[in-house]
Amino acid sequence: MDNLINKTILPVILAGGSGTRLWPLSRELYPKQFLALTGKQTMLQETVARILDLKNMAKPLVICKDKHRFLAADQLREIACDATVILEPVGRNTAPAVAVAALEAMSGGDDPVLLVLPADHVIKDVQQFRQAVALGLELAEKGHLVTFGIVPHQPETGYGYIARGEKISTQNGDDVAFQVSCFVEKPDLPTAESYVASGQYYWNSGMFMFQASSYLEELGKFAPEMMAGVRQAYTNKRIDHDFLWLDEEAFTICPSDSIDYAVMEKTARSVVIPIDCGWSDVGSWSALMELGEQDGDGNILQGNVLAHDVQNCYVNASHRMVAAVGVKDHIIVETADAVLVISTDKAQDVKKIVELLKAKGQSEAILHRRVFRPWGSYEGIDNADRYQVKRIVVKPGATLSLQMHYHRAEHWIVVKGTAKVTNGSKTILLCENQSTYIPLGEQHRLENPGVIPLELIEVQSGSYLGEDDIVRFEDNYGRVQN
Repeated sequence: MDNLINKTILPVILAGGSGTRLWPLSRELYPKQFLALTGKQTMLQETVARILDLKNMAKPLVICKDKHRFLAADQLREIACDATVILEPVGRNTAPAVAVAALEAMSGGDDPVLLVLPADHVIKDVQQFRQAVALGLELAEKGHLVTFGIVPHQPETGYGYIARGEKISTQNGDDVAFQVSCFVEKPDLPTAESYVASGQYYWNSGMFMFQASSYLEELGKFAPEMMAGVRQAYTNKRIDHDFLWLDEEAFTICPSDSIDYAVMEKTARSVVIPIDCGWSDVGSWSALMELGEQDGDGNILQGNVLAHDVQNCYVNASHRMVAAVGVKDHIIVETADAVLVISTDKAQDVKKIVELLKAKGQSEAILHRRVFRPWGSYEGIDNADRYQVKRIVVKPGATLSLQMHYHRAEHWIVVKGTAKVTNGSKTILLCENQSTYIPLGEQHRLENPGVIPLELIEVQSGSYLGEDDIVRFEDNYGRVQN
């Protein structure tokens, strides 16, 4: 099949989602596309892996929020993927994001076919997916704007639908594609049942193929203000630390909309390719439950779980033992700082908990207890009035910023590895069981000169212990804020 894909395709991976329906595992600063939910690789890595070995596939473009840039870069590096990472200063939905990708794709004088893929979808039958991509290439080169419609196996009220129109002739008579009749919103159950029974409707997957110029032409026709804003944001871009930064002012005022609303529902060039490939957008805990292997009682039990008289439940224990007795049709998810208990028929309502957390100003909506940084991670262990304790891990060869604090002093105790510490005018090496004191207001820096991870315990004390009490003087990662 791979020999059908004989011209360059440029993958565009959309990795800017927030994944609120999979809280508490997925959070704003560590959303689901960067989690390993269905295998050993993260969802971003799985998305890239399923297309990397196709013939004539160009270096991917990955589009994500600037606050996720180091997560994306690290995960791409782990799978040896050399990708261009484009950073959105604010989220503006998929239509502007793909327009930026199209402008970047054409910047060298080429006009490649873009394969637009969300970074947080599951596809079980990769062979079927690749066959659909081969057909998509043929149609995109004829000027069509291609979307992939998932053949529904059941009525589903959580997805939008695509109604098919007239059949389109293809080079291979066995291939099937249709003109798009219309896109429809998420239906109620009776309407969804009628869609599935008709055989004329497909789930809207959010995956697309088109030539870069074709998309820009249609976007300029139907959303000229958006096209102008995107072009300005791209023209004023900057390249820094291997990232392409869009201009924040121009992108912020750019209208926000999806590809479906901005282009695909309006253009006469849209076509749909039906595909039956074991697809899921993993949009809720119940969707994730359907993807896993269930035991004889219909349960999926992950981690240290004890269950008695439990049926049709998903229980995920990532830090502590979870015991469940007499529970049916429930989802239980335990993390270091939060526990979710919800009935399976209310799985879509998890986002309401996230909204409540944000309204109350609670950090659990945004952060995990373990927070990742480009140099490693830190994890809160204990805190009270005027002190907190953290466990810090620094990657081999990594260096934190040269910084100071106005409101807190710090004690560092090395428990593993070797630390190179800048403390005012002094630079010292600390080994295991050695420590140092950083006075309030003193410039300081932490480095790991070794070949194994550096682990230390940090005890902070002072009147204010927030992460925004950091004044950076030098930073290897180009950060001006946390």
